[in-house]
Formats: sequence, structure tokens, C-alpha cells
Amino acid sequence: MQQRDKYRLALLAACAIALHGFERLIPTPIPWLRFGFANIITLITLTLYGFNAALTITLIRILIGSMVTGTFLGPPFVMSLVGGLFSVTAMWAALRVRIFGALGLSLIGALFHNIGQLLAAYAVFIQNLRSILIIAPVILFLGTLTGVINGLAVIFAMAHLKKLSQNVQNTP
Repeated sequence: MQQRDKYRLALLAACAIALHGFERLIPTPIPWLRFGFANIITLITLTLYGFNAALTITLIRILIGSMVTGTFLGPPFVMSLVGGLFSVTAMWAALRVRIFGALGLSLIGALFHNIGQLLAAYAVFIQNLRSILIIAPVILFLGTLTGVINGLAVIFAMAHLKKLSQNVQNTP
């Protein structure tokens, strides 16, 4: 990997951490609901740099974000870590099939992030299948909505990045 790409990945990691922190400032009707704006950066990284880079960005965001917010090694950290690993892996697998665009990949990422969180909640914290099955439809529905929003943001961002790239190539 070139030095320039390493700088870009560091910038992407910083953006993901900033979005993670910003998102916590937005009031939500349900205390544990998050929009997952940092996943926009993860999907852009996956598309541009591949699985290893996207996984690295995800892990950096989760580790540093949890340290900043004071949730390191707590339930939110564990659920975010498992959800992030599931999400990146599922989006990478779907990207390899080459039939999904950014919106489809974002929805797959949101679905698998939520499945990972539900599995982590069951395995580590709740251990009551009935409770998980009651909350699952709500989580999956809200995850679908945020997946659409984030997917549209990725489409917009990628179009903007492509336009910027073309402008840089056309300058003498």
C-alpha cells in the first residue's frame, strides 16, 4: 500500500470516529438507537480499498469511539464490535458477487450489523430468546431505514468523490 493510501485511510478513520461521536449528540426516541453514520465511511472504504482496509477502519472506529464515550469493554462495545464484524464481512461478500450497488450493500450491512448485535445480546447479556425475538423486528425495521439513509449518503459521496477525481485529473 502506498504512503498516500495510508494517509487517506487515516483520514477515513478520523471521519468515521467523528461521525460516530457526532451521531451520539443526536437525540433519538429510543435510547439505544443509532443511525450508523460511521458505516458510510466503512462502505466507501470497502468500495475503494477493499476488505482489509474497511475492517481496519471499523475496528479503529469501534475501539477509539468506545474509549472516547466510556463504553470500552461494556455491552455497547461488545455489541458494536460483533455487529461491525458481521457487517463488514457481509458487505464484502456481497460486493464480490457484483450485483449490489451502494444502497444494496448498505442494506446488507445494516441487516448483518443488527443480526450480529442481536446474537451478541443473546449470547452475552440477555440469554432469553423470547426477549430477543420480541425486540428483533423493531431493530431490523429501524436498521433497514438507517441502511437506506446511509446507502443514499454513500451514493452521493461516491458521485462527489468521482467528480473530484475527474477534476484533479483534468488539471494541468
